[in-house]
Amino acid sequence: MYVRVCFLPNHSTSLFSSKFKPPPPSHPHIVLTPASDDPPPLVASIAIMSRHEPEHTDSGGGLPDVRPTVNSTVIACPTEAAAPPGPRPPPKASSAFPITLKFEEVVYKVKLGQKGWWRSSRTPAEKTILDGITGVVCPGELLAMLGPSGSGKTTLLTALGGRLSGKLSGKITYNGLPFSGAVKRCTGFVAQDDVLYPHLTVTETLTFTALLRLPRSLTRAEKAHQAQQVIAEMGLGNVAHSMIGGARGVRGVSGGERKRVSIGLELLVDPSLLLLDEPTSGLDSTTAARIVGTLKRLAADKGRTVVTTIHQPSSRLYRMFDKLVLLSEGNAIYYGRAAAAVEYFASVGFASPADVGVNAADLLLDLANGIPPDSKYGSETGDAMQREQKAVKEALITAYDRNIATRLKAELCVAELNNYGYAREMVNAMKKEKWCTSWWEQFTVLLTRGLKERRHEAFNKLRIFQVLSVAALGGLLWWHTPTSHIQDRTALIFFFSVFWGFFPLYNAVFTFPQERPFLRKEQASGMYRLSSYFLARTAGDLPMELALPTVFTVIIYWMGGLDPHPDTFLLSLLVVLFSVLVAQSLGLAVGAILMDVKQATTLASVTTLVFLMAGGYYVQQIPPFIAWLKYLSYSFYCYKLLLGVQFSEHDTYECGANGVMCPVVEFQAIKTVGLGRTWIDVTAMAAMLVGYRVVAYLALQHLQRCR
Repeated sequence: MYVRVCFLPNHSTSLFSSKFKPPPPSHPHIVLTPASDDPPPLVASIAIMSRHEPEHTDSGGGLPDVRPTVNSTVIACPTEAAAPPGPRPPPKASSAFPITLKFEEVVYKVKLGQKGWWRSSRTPAEKTILDGITGVVCPGELLAMLGPSGSGKTTLLTALGGRLSGKLSGKITYNGLPFSGAVKRCTGFVAQDDVLYPHLTVTETLTFTALLRLPRSLTRAEKAHQAQQVIAEMGLGNVAHSMIGGARGVRGVSGGERKRVSIGLELLVDPSLLLLDEPTSGLDSTTAARIVGTLKRLAADKGRTVVTTIHQPSSRLYRMFDKLVLLSEGNAIYYGRAAAAVEYFASVGFASPADVGVNAADLLLDLANGIPPDSKYGSETGDAMQREQKAVKEALITAYDRNIATRLKAELCVAELNNYGYAREMVNAMKKEKWCTSWWEQFTVLLTRGLKERRHEAFNKLRIFQVLSVAALGGLLWWHTPTSHIQDRTALIFFFSVFWGFFPLYNAVFTFPQERPFLRKEQASGMYRLSSYFLARTAGDLPMELALPTVFTVIIYWMGGLDPHPDTFLLSLLVVLFSVLVAQSLGLAVGAILMDVKQATTLASVTTLVFLMAGGYYVQQIPPFIAWLKYLSYSFYCYKLLLGVQFSEHDTYECGANGVMCPVVEFQAIKTVGLGRTWIDVTAMAAMLVGYRVVAYLALQHLQRCR
């Protein structure tokens, strides 16, 4: 028997298995060796060996033998001379420190209570998504999480990336320290769905990300050069100037190329830890092999820690994995070297792939679903099949607890000792500034990106046709309205206030619900401040949202025969544009609060109907107890301001057949709203403009905190 014992600083002892085998000794003896060149205090390795005892091997924390045995190779602290075979020590990344990722007894539960306004008084039941998952990934290793749909792979990966909220317990550490801003800045997270702006090209997408995420010590030219290097590294040179596409009906690059763009966005910051959620889903085998091969090289050659979930890998992909975590309904049934997984399951009573003619990944997925290779039920369904699946899963979980889980705790002990120096680097990194770039640089980059992305939406053919057709039709209906037809003139003015009070509102309602995936992804990466994003989004909308109202006003104003004086026209245009901004602000607030397009449009519809009825044109004798509604309607203030621009208190109009002239202020539609107190109306609309946008910003801030 030979045993290595690790004496930790807190005087605890921990053991785990390894492939290390010394030469067979001829007599019992003791060997004392140092554990490392620069260890914490009280660390030593003791080997006690005896003769004629069989040895069992393991890799990555699990033994293929399911029987309790004292003749196991147990190493608590691998030394320089007795290090287990595997990836050679990785070189340090140029701009990031190596990260050893540990996760211990990770448990995640969700409540199954009824959602909505009416909730049950009973305590909602809980469902366990992850049940005590443990593992460790070192620099230079590629860990794959394998399991059927619903096994908890994505949930675990999200938890490791520090992006999972809710009832999460256990311990997840990065070089022995919890998740922090320093870890966030050197972590890359690639979601299963490619969250990319469809109208930007590949080069623009990577360049804008480089300008936001790379440190301010680099110039803009150096950041752009870094983006070009990533394009070459990911093999995207042929599509560098092609649109991303893939969303909103925009044609662009292929699915595999979009996935490589998503990976390249994270590689820009030279991450120490790279997390990927099913990067090969929906891709052909050649493209999938190319992507996994790239990840393998990133781990082995550059010393990155790479963790990926995988759904159905081919045998060629499976052989690229260093370590494997196999999940079944939130429980781990294997952890260790991917190459040793088949041997392990064969040792617990299941046939090897050579006996059944399937590759290793297919066998493991069958086992995770509770289907053994020699199942007598095959593809049948029924109670007997379900009982067999349940029994197989319970047997595999029991075997894991007996053979892998206990020894895995010792591997965690060793990982903590090995990253002793890396932890100090992380502590120093945590003292750095939170943001990589200044507020102004973030604002300018986001403004430029927003203008490039939304120019296709703001000036699309359908929207332009919609505005021009309404303007032309309205101009024909109100063609050169005489001054004596004051009813028609006031109706045209009210149409101005209604159309450009509601049209921008419905467009703005979609803004934040549609951009929510982009905002959540980039905020989770610590790319920019929320304030710089919000103001850049607001400023970027100005030229796009004000161009069409200007064209509309020019057309219908002169066709409708309103006051032709230039001053009157310019004031009318300013009032309309002011109303557009207020309406847009309300739409942004509604969308940011609800973050659901269907609910937001419903609330917007109710709001516009109330404002329409209380606008002072349709209902002129509003009961006093509800007359306050009109003061909440920006359409009322816009209508009143437009009337004040077109008419004055001394104007008259022809009100009788014999040329009788009547004061304009006595006309009922004008008398109801009045023509005075102009600055009060302007102040009220300005307050709405600012207030609605503040509400929108606070709603986004609340969403960010609740994430």
